[in-house]
Amino acid sequence: MTLRDRVAVAGVGRTELSKNSGVSTLTLALRAIRAALDDAGLSLRDVDGVATHGVGDSAPAPVVAAALGIRDVAFMLNQSGGGGLSATVVGYAAAAIATGQAEVVVCWRAINARSEFRMGGTGRDAPPLAEFQYQVPYGYLAPPQQFAMLARELLDGGALDERVLGTVSVTQRANAARNPRAMLRTPLSLDDYLASPWVVEPLRLLDCCLETDAAVALVLTSAARARDLARPPVLIRAFATGGGDTLYSTRRTTLAPSAAALMAPRLFGAAGLRPEDIDVAELYDAFTPLVPLQLEDYGLCPPGGAAEFILAGQTAIGGRLPVNTHGGHLSEGYVHGLNHVAEAVDQLRGDAGDRQVAGARTALVSAQPGYVGGVTSALILGGSR
Repeated sequence: MTLRDRVAVAGVGRTELSKNSGVSTLTLALRAIRAALDDAGLSLRDVDGVATHGVGDSAPAPVVAAALGIRDVAFMLNQSGGGGLSATVVGYAAAAIATGQAEVVVCWRAINARSEFRMGGTGRDAPPLAEFQYQVPYGYLAPPQQFAMLARELLDGGALDERVLGTVSVTQRANAARNPRAMLRTPLSLDDYLASPWVVEPLRLLDCCLETDAAVALVLTSAARARDLARPPVLIRAFATGGGDTLYSTRRTTLAPSAAALMAPRLFGAAGLRPEDIDVAELYDAFTPLVPLQLEDYGLCPPGGAAEFILAGQTAIGGRLPVNTHGGHLSEGYVHGLNHVAEAVDQLRGDAGDRQVAGARTALVSAQPGYVGGVTSALILGGSR
C-alpha cells in the first residue's frame, strides 16, 4: 500500500524561538499543539493520536496525551533519538492514519535546548551507544566535535572549502532576515563568517546551529478530511527511513556519502518524482557541511557539483533550488528538524511572506543524514493550492 497523497498536514503551530522560554517543555508542547489545532480548525476532541521524539529532553507522548485530556489514545509514538528521526515522527503518524489506526494525530518537538538540556552539555545521562565508552576518555563528546570530523574529510578531500561553508551560512542568514520568527536576522558577509571564532576546527561559530528554546507542532489527518478544514492541506507524497552506520562504524572507510544517498532512490520512487521536481528543500543543517553533502546525496545537484551550485547562488531564494528558506537551524532556530517541516508547509501553502518561493509545489524535508544514531529519514510534501 502506498502512502502517496493519502494523508495531509492540516495545521501548523509554533511557540516563540528564544534563549530562555521560562516554561517547561510540556508547556511549550501544549502551546504549539493548541496553535496547530486552531490553525487546522480542529479541537482537542478530534485528536486520537500523538507522536514525538526526543533525547530525554522533552515532554514524552504519554504525558502530553494525558495533559491534552485524550482518554483513549489510538496511536502513540514516543521515539527516543535525535535529529535523524525528525521526519519519522510525521511519516509514522501518516502511516497510522493511512492504515486506519488513527484519524487525527498531533506531532511535535518541544525543547529547552538553551536554558535547560544543552546538546552535549554536562549533567546529562550518557547516550545508549556502545561506542560512547571509547569517546569519553578523549573528551570527544559534543556534536560540534563529531561533525568536525565530517567537515575535515570534505575539506581535505577538496569537495568543499571555507568559502562554500561560509556561503551556506551567509545565504541562510539572508533568508532569516525575511523571516520575522528567526532568532538571528542581521545580515552576514563572507568576511563576517571568516572572522567568527573557531568552535572545533574546521567549524566556526557560524557553522553551528543555534541553541533554542521552542516547540513546533503539526496536525495530520486524511487528505479527504483535510480538504474540508480551515487551511489548504499539504499532502505527504512520500516518506522513507534509512541508515545503519554511524560516525564510528567499522564498515565505513569514508564518511561521505551519507546514509541519505542510499535512501534517496526509495524516497523519490515512493513519491513518483525525480530530484529535479523539487521546488524547495529544507535540509537538516545542524552544521554547514551537511547542506552541500545532502545536495549531492539526494541528487539535487550533479555529483561533485555542490560547491559550484552553492557559490553560484542556486540555493538562495530566487535560485534554482532555494534551501532552508526560513534560515534553517543556523539562523531561524533549532527545533530538532520539525521547524523544517513547518517551513515546507508554509511554502507549499503560499504562507511564507517575503521569503515565499514563487510557484513552490513540491518540497523535500530531510532529517540528520545518519551520522549520529545510525538512522536518517526524509519527507516529500506536495501543495494542493
